[in-house]
Amino acid sequence: MIAHPAGGGRNRLTATGDAPPLALYIHVPWCERKCPYCDFGSRPRPRVLPESAYREALLRDLALELDGLPARRPLTSIFIGGGTPSLLAGETVDGLLRGIRALADLAPDIEVTLEANPGTADAARFAAYRAAGVNRFSIGVQSFAARHLERLGRIHDPRQARAAVAAARAAGFANVNLDLMHGLPGQTASEMAADIEAAVALEPEHISYYQLTVEAGTPFGRDRPLLPDEDLIADGHRAAVEWLAGVGFAQYETSAFARVGRRCRHNLNYWEFGDYIGIGPGAHGKLTLARPGRVVRRVKCAGPSDYLAAVDRGGFTAVEHELGEDDLVLEFMLNALRLTEGFPTRLFEARTGLPVARITPGIDLAVRRGLLVSTDGWIRPSDLGGRFLDDLLQLFVR
Repeated sequence: MIAHPAGGGRNRLTATGDAPPLALYIHVPWCERKCPYCDFGSRPRPRVLPESAYREALLRDLALELDGLPARRPLTSIFIGGGTPSLLAGETVDGLLRGIRALADLAPDIEVTLEANPGTADAARFAAYRAAGVNRFSIGVQSFAARHLERLGRIHDPRQARAAVAAARAAGFANVNLDLMHGLPGQTASEMAADIEAAVALEPEHISYYQLTVEAGTPFGRDRPLLPDEDLIADGHRAAVEWLAGVGFAQYETSAFARVGRRCRHNLNYWEFGDYIGIGPGAHGKLTLARPGRVVRRVKCAGPSDYLAAVDRGGFTAVEHELGEDDLVLEFMLNALRLTEGFPTRLFEARTGLPVARITPGIDLAVRRGLLVSTDGWIRPSDLGGRFLDDLLQLFVR
C-alpha cells in the first residue's frame, strides 16, 4: 500500500503487497450548458434536476459495488465531479454523503472533493457543502481572461472566478484547487503567464494546469480553432513550472502543482494504480478482485435517464472487462509515468501481480534513450521523457 505523508516525497513512499487503496468517484452529469471543447459525459441541465431520485440511484449503485468486493475496504477519498456538481443543493450532497457513510467504511482522514463552476457560485450552498463533509473544493476557473472564457464557452467571467474563491474561503474551505487551461485559441505567452499569476494571487493550495486538447466529436473538433504554436505552448508551460516552484507550488504530476501537504490524494490514487469505484452515468471504475493481477474495469450506463431506469433493472454496469497482462503493463505505466517522482518497481509488482522483469526491457531501452532515470529500484521520467511521454509509453506496448 502506498502512503504519502503530509508533504509527500520520494524518500518516504512505500509499497507492499496489500490491497490497493480504494477511492470513490461520483459523476454528476449536468451543466448549465456544454462547453465546445468538452468531451466528458455531461449535458445541459433540465429545468428541474431529479436530485432526490439521482441521490438514491447513486447510493444503490454504490451498495451493489461494495457487495461485490471480496473484502471490506475503507474509502480513502471521494471525488464528486462532472459535469457541474455545484448545481446540486446542499441537502442533496449532505444526504449523499450520509448515505455513503452508512454503506462504507471511511478512512479517518478521508479527502472529499467537490468540483464547482464559478458561474454557479453560491455562498450559502458552498457553506452547506462544507457542513456536509466536503473538505476540498475544486473550482473550474480555466482562465482569468474574459475573451478566452468566452471562446471556451464558459458561463462565468473573471470577476465571478475570484468571487467563487472568496465564497469558498468564507464557507470554511482550507483546501482549494483551481483548474486552469493553457494553449487556448489565440493565447499568447504573456497571457499564459498572467493566468498563472492571477491564480497564485488567490492563494490556493493546489493548481491543476491542463493543456487544451481538441477532441473529436466536440464543436472544437468539428470546427478546429487556431491554437498557439506547440513550441510556444511548451515554453509557456516550462515558464509556469519554474514560476510556480519559486512561489511554493511543487509539480508532482504532469498537470498538478501543490503546496506542501496538499497533493490531491484522489488523483494520486489514480496515478499510483490504486482502485476506485465509479458511480453515476458513464462513470468508470477499476478494481482489483481477490488477488493482484485480477483487475477489472467497469463503465456505468450512459445518460441520466438510462441510469435512473437502471434502479429497477437491478444493475448499472454497461461494460465490464478484465485486464490482460499487456493491458496491466500499459495502464500502470500510463498512470505512474505522469508522476514527476516516478515509482518504485515494487509498486508495479504489488499493483499488477506481474514480475518487474515484465517491464525491464522497456525500462532499459528508455534509460539508454534518455527518457527514464533508474536508481535503486526507483523509476522516474527524465525531463526529456516527461516532455515526450507518448513516445516513452510506446516502449511498453506489445
